[in-house]
Amino acid sequence: MPRAERERQMIEVAESVFAERGYTAASMDEIAERVGVSKPMLYEYFHSKEGLLLACIAESRAELRKVTEESVAGATSPEDALRRGLLAFFVYIRERRQAWSLLRHEMVLIGTSASDEIEATRRQQTDLIAKLMTGYLDLGSPLRVEAVAEFVVGACERLAIWCERHVEVTPERATDYAMDVLWSGLRGRAG
Repeated sequence: MPRAERERQMIEVAESVFAERGYTAASMDEIAERVGVSKPMLYEYFHSKEGLLLACIAESRAELRKVTEESVAGATSPEDALRRGLLAFFVYIRERRQAWSLLRHEMVLIGTSASDEIEATRRQQTDLIAKLMTGYLDLGSPLRVEAVAEFVVGACERLAIWCERHVEVTPERATDYAMDVLWSGLRGRAG
């Protein structure tokens, strides 16, 4: 199997094990066994359990960025861009529950560089939202744009956690809830 494909397989299995057991309880032995490789091979690829976790988080971050950027590519208005981006996020967390679990369980990871990776994911989403808002809305200073983007990311993260407790809430419905609050505050600033 080509190296890139094997690495992807290891990350997928590790994501599953980390999501099922939590980082602390997950073992490299179990991950290696599920992948069908030796434990030394895992270490050859990722150097440590934390390295494997960081690879899982980085993969999730890259995928989240891809789906959100692609979703807003054909937007026709600021409202459409916001709706499309929110829907892509809520679909991602519904369809990729294990990846989302890794991105949101930072309290288990305090003291590791995984916290930095998780914050980099938030920063990535904040930067993407700020860039979109700057293109569509008149929010004034760059500081205000960044503050509004941080608010959107934080609010959506909390709403996503709430959605986990309310499985009957579809991504479309979560998007509607978010739009009701967010767009009402941004609507007057649309260009």
